[in-house]
Amino acid sequence: MSETSIDERALAHARARRLRETMARLGVPALLTSDPIDILYACGARNMTVFSLMGPFRFVLVFAEGPTILWEFAGCEHLVGDTTAVDEVRVAPGVNALAGAHYGRAAAAFADEVAAACRRHGADGRLAVEGFDPPVTDALRAAGLTLGDATAIFVEARRIKQAPELEAMREAVRRVEAAAADLEAGIAPGASEVEVWALFHRHLIATQGEFVSTRLFQSGPRTFPYFQEAGARRMCAGDLVCFDTDALGYLGYAVDFSRTFLCGDEPASPVQKAFYRRAHEQLQHNAALLGPGVAYEDFARRAWPVPAEHRGHGYYCLAHGLGLCGEYPYVPHAFEGVPYTFEGAFEPGMVVCVESYIGAAAEAEGVKLEDQFLITPSGVERLTTYPFCGRLLG
Repeated sequence: MSETSIDERALAHARARRLRETMARLGVPALLTSDPIDILYACGARNMTVFSLMGPFRFVLVFAEGPTILWEFAGCEHLVGDTTAVDEVRVAPGVNALAGAHYGRAAAAFADEVAAACRRHGADGRLAVEGFDPPVTDALRAAGLTLGDATAIFVEARRIKQAPELEAMREAVRRVEAAAADLEAGIAPGASEVEVWALFHRHLIATQGEFVSTRLFQSGPRTFPYFQEAGARRMCAGDLVCFDTDALGYLGYAVDFSRTFLCGDEPASPVQKAFYRRAHEQLQHNAALLGPGVAYEDFARRAWPVPAEHRGHGYYCLAHGLGLCGEYPYVPHAFEGVPYTFEGAFEPGMVVCVESYIGAAAEAEGVKLEDQFLITPSGVERLTTYPFCGRLLG
């Protein structure tokens, strides 16, 4: 896979600028996070992402008007290069339960260090935090800081994608679609779900992807109900095979589309074709409702009417945001006679995934489809273009 011309420094600084603008608009002088995805968003520093999801091992402190300080995992400080938006690198202390008897002392020392930085850079004693256990937040309060919620700040900042992000997302889509083609080529009678699913992983990692966040690859009777994880079952000719990418791809950007395939050379059954056509119609109908300024309630109330036999087994939301992972908004279904309380509207710069799942208990089969879209000032751009299954759609 050839390298691209994406300017990673411009990408990091565009996100950092958006984050600081959001902080200033919401009156948040400083924030501290240990979430590895939000660290990447805040400053562009990536290191041991999956390991860091297991606890607070790396942290970043961002000032709305001041520097960005990264506490990097011990021995990894040299990984922070000039493509990041980091102003200062420090060694991360062990502020988690793995520190054992040293936990309390380490938390207190770290809190004092953060409080001193907040005083130095005029944060006025207010700090938004996320991703720390109570001993750390207690120590931060004991150090004189008033704590708020950093997660809400990141949700708001990440909601609208910046131009360098969209460039990175398009490249991530290109690479993940190539990985999906490897997976589709491996679907054959006798192959196990996990053996074929591994083909997707191999291509994803070989093209500088990060990881797959779910195990949503299932076949035959395991396609109903949905959300069954890839396992040892061997596929049979005539099986439906459902696949959801859920991939953290190039430069950490998520790519999220779903397809359903037909295993082997057996023709699709009438029921399989009917389910597939309904899922495809649901996806296309709902995607056509997207647009700048469209209220979530209007979108939900005009969504494709699900036939009675499929109700109760559909996907839990109509659409959701996407960026460095699944993001705001998760747009819920609307139900007749029930007030719709999810407020807001689609805006230019949002990337949104439209979901469809059609299955029924009587047939014990289901079809999963999904595509990824960019809301533009004048309309909608479909970002994922992986082909649908002609043998099921025809």
